[in-house]
Amino acid sequence: MATCRTIVHNLETAFAFYQSLGFTLSEQFGPAMAIMARNDLTLWRAVPLASASKPMPVGAQPAPGGWNRIVLTVADLAATVADLRAKGGSFRNAILCGPGGSQILLNDRSGSMIELFQPR
Repeated sequence: MATCRTIVHNLETAFAFYQSLGFTLSEQFGPAMAIMARNDLTLWRAVPLASASKPMPVGAQPAPGGWNRIVLTVADLAATVADLRAKGGSFRNAILCGPGGSQILLNDRSGSMIELFQPR
């Protein structure tokens, strides 16, 4: 099982968003961290007060957003995008088609990116 950790602004908002992508809440550790799962992917979501957000020795501080991303494979990309748009989903681009399939970049509620991918 793969695990990915990101920093989010708000756990409740993050959970509602990821639930629309098929994730379920596995565990929650107070107001600072939650573990969500979908198939064989586990997401650890932490808010800025969690230990994962403490400043690094060089001074950098973990924060939401960025270009690293998880990739979720979907059966029907156009239908998934239409459903998410109807729910207020925010995308960074239009659907792109390449030799391996089609993809689009979805922003979660904290500005982190999710790639939705439909293989050929």
